[in-house]
Amino acid sequence: MSAVDVCVLGSINMDLVVRAPRLPVPGETLLGGPWRQLAGGKGANQAVAAARLGARVALIGCVGDDGFGRALVGELERAGIRPEVRVSSAAPTGVALITVDDSGENTIVVAPGANARLDPRHVAAAAETIRSAAWLVAQLETPVESLEAAIRIAREADTRVLLNAAPARELPATILESLDVLVVNEGEGAQIAGSEGPAEAQVEALAKLGPRAVVMTLGARGALAFADGRVCRQAPCAVQVRDAVGAGDAFVGALACELARGATLAAALRPACAAGALATTRDGAQAALPTRAELEALLDGAH
Repeated sequence: MSAVDVCVLGSINMDLVVRAPRLPVPGETLLGGPWRQLAGGKGANQAVAAARLGARVALIGCVGDDGFGRALVGELERAGIRPEVRVSSAAPTGVALITVDDSGENTIVVAPGANARLDPRHVAAAAETIRSAAWLVAQLETPVESLEAAIRIAREADTRVLLNAAPARELPATILESLDVLVVNEGEGAQIAGSEGPAEAQVEALAKLGPRAVVMTLGARGALAFADGRVCRQAPCAVQVRDAVGAGDAFVGALACELARGATLAAALRPACAAGALATTRDGAQAALPTRAELEALLDGAH
C-alpha cells in the first residue's frame, strides 16, 4: 500500500443548503432561495482541501447504504482521495442542514447518521494507512472511541496527530496529551479550556492541557498559534465573503498539507489562512475549496 501525506479520520455528510436574507430567529419561518445538495462533512471537506492543494490523502469514514453515500464516495474518488469508507446498512448517510444569509454567515444542524457507526474495528482495518501517513487529521463528528483507536495506531508509528476539536466536547486528557497540534476556533477553545479570555491567553491555557502546539482561528482576524513557549499571529487575507461554510475545514486541510510538506507551524499559518479566506468567496463547502494555483495567486497578491 502506497504512503499518504495526510490520513483523515472523519465525517462524510451530504449538505442540504438554502440561502435566506437573514438567519431565522426561534419560532420564525423564512422563505429562502433554491436549495442545493452538496458534498460535505468536516472529514471529507478537510480531506478534499488537502488533496486539492497537492497532498496525497486517504479518508477513513462511514456512509449509509444509500444514494447519498454512493454519491459522496464518488466525489472523494474524483478528488483523488483514497476512500477507506465503511458502508453501514444500519444507518443512513449523515446530513447537514445549512442556512446561509446574505452576509455569508450560517447556521448548521448535523444529523450524524452513519458517521456515528464508525467504530474502532473499522479504524483497525485501516491501520496500515494511518501508519503510512505523515499526519493523521481528525475532528469530533465521529465517535471518540474511534479517534482514540486511531491515535494509538499513529503513536505506534511515526505519524503525527492533528485534531480539529469541532464540534467542541469534553476530551479525556489521554487524547489532549497525544496531540501534536490542536486546532480550535474561539468558541471551541473557550469550551475546552473551561474559561473565557483573550485569544493569546486561551491558546496558552489549552497548551497546558497537553498538546504540543495549539492553533486558534479568529475568523476575519486571521489566526494565532502557541508552540515552543511563544505565540505567533497570522494576519487575515482580505476577500469578499459570500459563504463562510467550510472555511474552517479549508484552513485545517491546508494546514495539514503544509505541515506534511515540511513547513513549520508558523510558516503553515499563512497559506492556511489564505485557503480559509478563499473558501468564503464561493458557495458551498467542497465546491469552494481552492486549488494550489488559486492559493499561490492570493498569497503572491498579498505581498
